[in-house]
Amino acid sequence: SRTTMTATTMNPDLQRERSTATFSTERITNLLDGGADRTHRRRQLEAVIARDPSCVFSNDDNYYLHRTDRHVRSLAKHVRLVELCRKLGIGDECDGDIIASNDFPLLLNAIADDLPTSLHWVMFVPNIKSLCDEEQQKKWLPLCRDWRMVGCYAQTELGHGSNVRALETTATFVPESKGGMKGGSWIINSPTLTSYKFWPGTLGRTANHAMVIANLIDGKGINRGVHNFLVPLRSMKDHSFLPGVTTGDIGPKIGYQVMDNGFAAFDNVRVPRRNMAMRFAAVDEQGVYTKKNRSDAAAKVTYITMMQVRAYICNEASKNLALACTISIRYSAVRRQGFAEDGKKELQILDYKQQQHRLFPRLAASYCFFFSGRKLLATLKDVESRLISGKPVTKAEVTDLHASSSGLKSYTTTVAADGMEDCRKACGGHGFLQSSGLPELVTTYLQSPTVEGDNHMLPQQVVKVLLKLVEAVQGGEDISDYKPCDSYGLVPSLSSILHGGAKESYNCVSSDQVMNLPAVLKAFCHRASRLLVECASQLQQSVSKGKSVQEAWNLCLVQMARTSRAYSQYLLLRDFVDGVKEESANGVMKAPEAAVLRDLARLLALYWMEGEMGDFMEDGFVTAEQSRWIRR
Repeated sequence: SRTTMTATTMNPDLQRERSTATFSTERITNLLDGGADRTHRRRQLEAVIARDPSCVFSNDDNYYLHRTDRHVRSLAKHVRLVELCRKLGIGDECDGDIIASNDFPLLLNAIADDLPTSLHWVMFVPNIKSLCDEEQQKKWLPLCRDWRMVGCYAQTELGHGSNVRALETTATFVPESKGGMKGGSWIINSPTLTSYKFWPGTLGRTANHAMVIANLIDGKGINRGVHNFLVPLRSMKDHSFLPGVTTGDIGPKIGYQVMDNGFAAFDNVRVPRRNMAMRFAAVDEQGVYTKKNRSDAAAKVTYITMMQVRAYICNEASKNLALACTISIRYSAVRRQGFAEDGKKELQILDYKQQQHRLFPRLAASYCFFFSGRKLLATLKDVESRLISGKPVTKAEVTDLHASSSGLKSYTTTVAADGMEDCRKACGGHGFLQSSGLPELVTTYLQSPTVEGDNHMLPQQVVKVLLKLVEAVQGGEDISDYKPCDSYGLVPSLSSILHGGAKESYNCVSSDQVMNLPAVLKAFCHRASRLLVECASQLQQSVSKGKSVQEAWNLCLVQMARTSRAYSQYLLLRDFVDGVKEESANGVMKAPEAAVLRDLARLLALYWMEGEMGDFMEDGFVTAEQSRWIRR
């Protein structure tokens, strides 16, 4: 067995810093865990992993292993995790479905290493649950539960990713009468090099099935657009390749070495007709395509999985940034540099203002992202539940959720990636050591700004949705459908700007008042609204000058990025403030914890305002004097 040296005493500098806290760290921990019971349960499960006699969960030599060995080691961790869950009865409350248990995320965090099977529960199984009909779920979900079917989500191709309409993979229907399987079948093909599936996680070595996104060609030869198809890749008996499937690992990456991101090419791969996800559309044995009764909102259900993943990514931005902040702030408390005025005592680098200015806003952002990520996941779960059960969901709700998830994914991952790297740099030379934990943390996270929509492209999707609200407000249309939406908060400012109402301003007459949270939120709301109206105006002016709609759109992309960033900051701060208020009301936190979190909200808001002060001052909303108060 492996022995690990563990410190038995706490560094006195850390001990002193913690002793001066004005709030209960246990209550903050309960907040992050989801309650005191969840904290207790987390600690129980962490102990199970830490004390496991197999030692397979040890990460001691991770940095010395080749990526292939890391992959094998992580698969061993997955197998042992399943064994422990079965032994402890975890998942019994879900008919043996481990990944549906509330304990499963706690165990994953306790392992403190990535698992190459993760796309199975993050995307593959949710796809089956949301897009497949009841009969298909009864057939496939038990196989997923028993880990006989291990899946991935194969959307991205070498030539296209989130632009799903441009995907090239085809699924062509062949009836039984023309050589198809009994009841008809699909022929899955990769017609071009650029149509090869490329980048899906779990695809390279681990998965034996893939949820393949392909163009459906029906029995009449009509392309019905992209649909989902369950395609076997490898044998469930011996993991050997199935006929017509070519797949493998895409090779070393800058980070995330445990994950086997892969490629796949399909050459006349035959699958049964019923391997098409058929909750919202179907093809009969003659190849006749039909859409099932559904609302305009349900037409967007194919995007639910993508939005789910973006929501998870926002949530993970909080966790990863928090990890980096924890390492760098603790380091800053124990590292000393420079002497005090007496020339004898060395100073903690945490006491230097530039180190605080560097790290504390990152810490504040990690808490901010926690509240928004949690809210986004809850909202998405509610909308998905209503869509699947047939309860009313307006098109405005779905598109607004798409805008929020796109904007927040883009902004939170950018801030987290940049912030984590700055945390690494804040540790000086020690941050360059793998043993600090920061290099792998940073490089593994670097996939997040690109995966599920490149961060520089997503703002277009945000603005495209919000421009419809501008049009509705400007035209005096009924906007009642927007009331449950995130964007409804912009309506008062949009109305004031578009209809010449009372000019909005930052109503602060002293330096103390610039930290008033309602006033700060109003400032961010006004800024987002103004930039959005400017987007609409710029597009109209470009078209009026003879530009095509596409040319006008291209010319506006930089302004759209600014607008999406402003809107995301508004949503994040609003969720932060609302989340603290909600948790205070339900008793999870008391006054000291609420006070320190509100201070973090103020710090983050003013930090963001300072960094982009021009946006707030352009139309006179913030004065020069107020900008000086903010900076100080």
